[in-house]
Amino acid sequence: MASVLVIGPHPDDQELAMGGTIALLATQGHRVHLLDVTDGSPTPHGDRASRLLEAQAALSALQPTPAELAAGAQPITRQLLDLPNRRVEHTIEARHKLAGVIRAVQAQVLFVPYFEDAHPDHLAVTRSAEDARFDAKLTKQPMPGDQGRPPIYPTWLFYYFATHLRIMPTPTFLIDTSATAERKHAAVRAYASQFQNNPLNRDVTAWVRAQDAFVGSRVRTSSGHPALAAEAFFTREPLALLDLASLCGLAPTQD
Repeated sequence: MASVLVIGPHPDDQELAMGGTIALLATQGHRVHLLDVTDGSPTPHGDRASRLLEAQAALSALQPTPAELAAGAQPITRQLLDLPNRRVEHTIEARHKLAGVIRAVQAQVLFVPYFEDAHPDHLAVTRSAEDARFDAKLTKQPMPGDQGRPPIYPTWLFYYFATHLRIMPTPTFLIDTSATAERKHAAVRAYASQFQNNPLNRDVTAWVRAQDAFVGSRVRTSSGHPALAAEAFFTREPLALLDLASLCGLAPTQD
């Protein structure tokens, strides 16, 4: 199974964009590690203490059940890099701190925010993570926080959509999250200071649910019916299929 590192500029970015996928990968036995680059504070209705508590509550909502753990699922872990919120910069120091985490968890797959965004923190985190992917493989180059683990070059870097621009990106692939969608929505609700307690953002949870349902309608499952929920991703590198059976929706044709 793979080691997956999901990098978020702020607590809630990962859950909003791909909480269902995070939960799904963990139930499938992959080792999923969430990295919050900043603590996300201050915000109009949140401070450091509340944001950290919300992040842990969201993590709990995404975790596999005891029965799933007994069947081979893996617990999801979370870490705070603690760069300054609203002031993240694309620097060598930031790159190397991210590379250290990549090595520490021996990440084979990275998920980072989409590279077109209005939020400077998102842009800086994504650019730093792209470079950190390369930096993590450099030999004879210790990285802060690497725990003495060896250099590694993650095989894949995927982008999730958590953009502040009013754009409609075209995804490369979709993941059916019907089985874990409710865990995602519970995780999003855990961020009360950002949504329920913020009058300007109270509609966000409904928007996220509607978006997941729409993306799910684009997925044709093996039963021939649309998925109840799905999440969208983008990659600059080509994906390979072992065979046509790897594609969803190849249901028997009707005469």
